[in-house]
Amino acid sequence: MIGYKELNTIKEYIEAKIDFSPEAGLVLGSGLGGFSKKIEKIAEIPYSEIPDFPVSTVEGHNGSFIFGYIGRNRLPIVAMNGRVHYYEGYHMSEVVAPIRTMGMLGAKAIILTNAAGGINLSFSPGDLMIIKDVITTFIPNPLIGPNIEELGTRFPDMSKIFSPRLINILENISKEVGVDIREGIYAQCTGPSFETPAEINMLRVLGADAVGMSTACEAIAARHMGIEVCGVSCISNMAAGILDQPLTHAEVQETADKVSSHFESIILGLCENL
Repeated sequence: MIGYKELNTIKEYIEAKIDFSPEAGLVLGSGLGGFSKKIEKIAEIPYSEIPDFPVSTVEGHNGSFIFGYIGRNRLPIVAMNGRVHYYEGYHMSEVVAPIRTMGMLGAKAIILTNAAGGINLSFSPGDLMIIKDVITTFIPNPLIGPNIEELGTRFPDMSKIFSPRLINILENISKEVGVDIREGIYAQCTGPSFETPAEINMLRVLGADAVGMSTACEAIAARHMGIEVCGVSCISNMAAGILDQPLTHAEVQETADKVSSHFESIILGLCENL
């Protein structure tokens, strides 16, 4: 487990390495790995060098913090180049430790991105979806256990987990760059196996438009700290049972890479309007 003591150790290690205070945090999911090249980088710290810090083991997730400036407004940002997942065997407090670290370093807003399976039958692979809300029933809540009072209240409100202000900016940016963006509800499951057709039918009945193995727990941890949150999913494949074909991680990565330019333009526009 990673508690406040460990989080402070992580924060102090990073602050000893660089003199930089980010105003925003960004989690680079599948399809946004190349976005780091748009950052005017001043420092990069691999997760493996940070004490008590979880290390990403998934192909396509490099595993480092990138610090620098982004966009015409030179927004000070910290980007997670690769995230860690619950299915990798980490405790949920370890999974959300990077989010908490970004907040403790100064980030007041966090942008979450991911690749997701489409549940909504009107979606197609390659669509981008603004996350309006999440379903977390199928994963452990990251706030279970002793509350870290230094971060937030015991019972935080989640009625507006994703910032209406940031959603509005995303909607306007998508129109400006000419990208037809969807909106919907994201459900997080544990993974690492893809969901069964029966589970996808259940999630559709519950109101989910997309499903994945990350993001929702990160959003909860960020809101617990009072951080403004927004999220965008790349619909990289249709979920199990919708199309008569097997699901593969390679397909997820391939589709995410194909739409990376649209994905990047929207996230860059958001950063320039925070």
